[in-house]
Amino acid sequence: MAEIILTIVVEVVKCLAPPAYRQISYLRESKCTGNVQNLKAEVENLKSERVSTQHKVDEAKRKGEEIEENVENWLARANNVIVEADKFTDDEATANKRCFKGLCPNLKTRRRLSKEAERQKEAAVKVREARRFDRISYCTAPEDIRLIFNKDYLPFESRMFTLRNILSALEDPDVNMLGIYGMGGIGKTMLAEEVARKVKSDKLFDQVVFVEVSQNQDIRKLQGEIADKLGLKFHEESESGRANSLFKRIKAEKKILIILDNIWENLDLRVVGIPHGDGHKDCKVLLTARSLDVLSGKMDSRPNFSIGVLNEEEAWNLFKKMAGDYIEGSEFQSVARDVAKECAGLPVSVVTIARALRNKRLFEWKDALEQLRRPSSTNFKDIQQTAYKAIELSYNKLEGEELKNIFLLIGYTAIASIDALLMCGMGLGLFQGVNKMEVARARVRTLVHKLKASCMLLDHISKNEEFFSMHDVVRDIAISIASREQNALTATNEQVGGFREWSDKSAVKHYTSIVLHDIKANVLPEVVECPQLKLLFIHADKESSSLTIPNNFFKRMIQ
Repeated sequence: MAEIILTIVVEVVKCLAPPAYRQISYLRESKCTGNVQNLKAEVENLKSERVSTQHKVDEAKRKGEEIEENVENWLARANNVIVEADKFTDDEATANKRCFKGLCPNLKTRRRLSKEAERQKEAAVKVREARRFDRISYCTAPEDIRLIFNKDYLPFESRMFTLRNILSALEDPDVNMLGIYGMGGIGKTMLAEEVARKVKSDKLFDQVVFVEVSQNQDIRKLQGEIADKLGLKFHEESESGRANSLFKRIKAEKKILIILDNIWENLDLRVVGIPHGDGHKDCKVLLTARSLDVLSGKMDSRPNFSIGVLNEEEAWNLFKKMAGDYIEGSEFQSVARDVAKECAGLPVSVVTIARALRNKRLFEWKDALEQLRRPSSTNFKDIQQTAYKAIELSYNKLEGEELKNIFLLIGYTAIASIDALLMCGMGLGLFQGVNKMEVARARVRTLVHKLKASCMLLDHISKNEEFFSMHDVVRDIAISIASREQNALTATNEQVGGFREWSDKSAVKHYTSIVLHDIKANVLPEVVECPQLKLLFIHADKESSSLTIPNNFFKRMIQ
């Protein structure tokens, strides 16, 4: 009965007062029900649009693409409208109650619900119609994992000094190419990565690109890696076409730093597509190499920064971090300290050995220490495999057999002066076509300089250019290589005593060099048969008053 009366009233108002009709029509049950149904229909349409859009967004994210801001905003608005509408329709049935046990409708509530349903329906329609996107997502340059914080990096003072100098050089407007050099495994890449992280966090450059070149230059691969870091897609097939695209893309950056790690020879940046210098003064290039000659001579890089070994305390801190702090203050500490010292401050050795011994038992630590103190071609590869590969690669890249032979000679003889190297080199005939002493001396100096530039030799602690030194790990590797490639025997007094090699005639016959260190009296055999022996090099023990070589020691020598 109430609904019949309400319907008559609404119709009368429609005829007598049309402006009031819209407001009073909300009181009708049919109007309220219709508005709610219309809202539900529009919300279902909006949900379908939202699902479709979300599928496209998820697909784009799987491809590593960034979502357009207007798309994300639309999804947020759609979600809000849907959540609000679902809550409204869930509550509508209970809110739209009749009073007096159903005999009289709650007209105030009905009017409010009807108007709210209409408002929310219009909101849903407005959001759905706003779904007009030119695109869902866009490609961006992916974040380089190298530039993410490295938990293994330790800010050693010896490195921080160099880091500060590199950062200062990068801010110099007159510097467009600079370099970092040092022996294999010394930490050049780690420092270069820290430079990249630092300039990025300090916003010294708008873009930082870090790529490895390696010993086998592959221009096409290098172009591809740089393009990936910049979010560039190539459409060209030729290297020159790709270089042109890369050149344009790099020039679009206001300030960009490109780090080329592990340079072994000259790399023509124009062929790759890297502008620098007058071509684009805000594009700077940082190189890392094992050879100063590659940086300054072949790449014309200035300035160049040398990386040296860690001091004893820095090496110990790194060793503890890699092996575990449990070694300090325990039964392991003494032997662990000795093991760390055998690494001689070379980071690759410190890290490799410490990780290999992590959580090992005490007797395993002691065994490793003995192997390090008595390296051979076999156990050295086993315990310092990473270091061995790094230094051996540098050896293989030395230019010419002459330079390689000089490096090995210095290594297994422990020669440390120009004069001693000149004497042995001349005696072994290592300097082809050189007959005059002054010419030979100049040749020796040149070769020593090249080995220093390649970081295979070090300056002597005295800074006297007549002397030089070799890193302990590098020397061990040189001895190992010489043993394998040249049948060179190197031993100490302890090893010579009861030396099985003396009695192994088949082995002795193949030795071309025998080098004995810290030899005391009465350890040499009476006679040795070495038909191919070219060099016998004996260092007497400092405490020995004299060293006598048996009269018949050379009796069976052919030459």
